[in-house]
Amino acid sequence: MNSESLPTLAASVSPSRRVWLRFRQSRRGYWSLVIFVVLFALSLCAELISNDRPLVASYNGQLMFPIMNDYSETAFGGDFDSPADYLDPFIQQQFSKPGNWAIYPMNHYRYDTLNYFAKSPNPAPPTGDNWLGTDDRGRDVFARLLYGFRVSILFGLALTITGIALGVITGAVQGYFAGRTDLLFQRFMEIWGSMPELYLLIIFASIFEPSILLLLLLLSLFGWMGLSDYVRADFLRNRNLDYVQAARALGLSNWQIIWRHVLPNSLTPVVTFLPFRMSAAILALTSLDFLGLGVPPSTPSLGELLAQGKNNLDAWWIALSTFAVLTITLLLLTNIGDALRNSLDVRRKA
Repeated sequence: MNSESLPTLAASVSPSRRVWLRFRQSRRGYWSLVIFVVLFALSLCAELISNDRPLVASYNGQLMFPIMNDYSETAFGGDFDSPADYLDPFIQQQFSKPGNWAIYPMNHYRYDTLNYFAKSPNPAPPTGDNWLGTDDRGRDVFARLLYGFRVSILFGLALTITGIALGVITGAVQGYFAGRTDLLFQRFMEIWGSMPELYLLIIFASIFEPSILLLLLLLSLFGWMGLSDYVRADFLRNRNLDYVQAARALGLSNWQIIWRHVLPNSLTPVVTFLPFRMSAAILALTSLDFLGLGVPPSTPSLGELLAQGKNNLDAWWIALSTFAVLTITLLLLTNIGDALRNSLDVRRKA
């Protein structure tokens, strides 16, 4: 291929394809995205990786799926009608008899499973049974990290999507209509941004029962203002360009112009700040959980594990493993954000 055909080839590549090619040029950002997606996919399958129930079992010729159904202890030759404890030596002995078998997940503990048969007092150090040890209540740290990572990522995604939606709507209205609308919105944002967010969280935590939905709602009320400023600036710049004037001359309504023409050309700050906003959401959840203002106590949380590490300094495995998970997660998101920002730079060649 000669040099004269290169401009023609570059012109035939779509804009989205050029962005992807620029993103692929950053090996650090690309592989960070691959690793992050793989880790997130594994966390979505946490029940299949770390669980106190067998995936599938066979007892007296009957095929059972304990991971999906509840079976009483009497179904396995026990004396009680209560749900079977599959970590009980009696139940495991029943599965070891000829003709009976059970396939357990790689890790035999769920995030709320108590290890009643640990040989060391809790918090117990890492062993072959508990890969990363146990916390001060006897729960498996690896299982808490796996499930807590999933909760943090899903919460970060939900908070990021909510904040982006509110930020894009408010920024678009301010930037496109400008004038008195922009002025009133700016004064409202100044008043709203001066409210003490942490104090409001403490007040609501003392009034209402802690829940993820309540925490998501409260953080969403304040998480949109930073992005709104960037979207507003882009709309103020684009609202008087020729293609917008042409759309007005064709008789399109304001909302049609915003949705079809101005918004697609103002999404650069939205896409660029997406990984960084997600990192901030994960840090916010971890900080609130560390202070006891986040998710309910029964929910697996990275912040709660950090608090346990602070309260049990001799149990180094709790704080060290949690800190490693947080550091790797935030580092991956930062690398993705840097590569995404560079890929949207039109001055870079793909």
